[in-house]
Amino acid sequence: MSTKARTTTARKVVGSLGVIGAAAAVAGLGTFGAFTDSTTPVSTEVTAGNIDINLAQTGASIPVTTNAFVPGDSMSRAVTLSNDGDAALASVNLGVTTTTSPASILTTDTTNGLQLALKSCTVPWTQATDAAGAPTYTCTGGTERLFGAGPAVSNFPLANPASINPGGKDYLVFTVSLPTTADNKFQKQTAALSLTFSAMQRTGTAR
Repeated sequence: MSTKARTTTARKVVGSLGVIGAAAAVAGLGTFGAFTDSTTPVSTEVTAGNIDINLAQTGASIPVTTNAFVPGDSMSRAVTLSNDGDAALASVNLGVTTTTSPASILTTDTTNGLQLALKSCTVPWTQATDAAGAPTYTCTGGTERLFGAGPAVSNFPLANPASINPGGKDYLVFTVSLPTTADNKFQKQTAALSLTFSAMQRTGTAR
């Protein structure tokens, strides 16, 4: 091989190495260190609220079976409604339904059929008995108010009850009555009532 040929080949090798070196230098421009920092962690814990209302019987027994009910008769019982949860409520409601099928005229006639009244006292009711031995209730030393009254099978919202707040208690008396306007069509009729208190959570807000 001539000296000229070797020189040309050497120049080609050097030229190629020059290109590789240039590429490595360009790649090196994209590799660099960076300063970093982060904050101290902030701990946040969320526990869901607990909605829990309970009904306690006080005084005369429940459930009640009343026979020979005639127009003008009434039957009263006391219960205590408690908010045993840890969350405030938006509403409390008494819903009364009938489990009699088909429904009786005692509940379908909303004017002359069974009526229900729901009252509260700010202190526990004082129970006594009348001459016939039926329980009576007096709001002794407290403030009495009427939550609602109307046809027995209905909904009775409790306006601003004590049980709307955790730990609150409502001392309640419900009275079922048959109006004096009930006529002979109501004789020998039977109706079974189911009373259920229900609660709705308060509206969610920013906390």
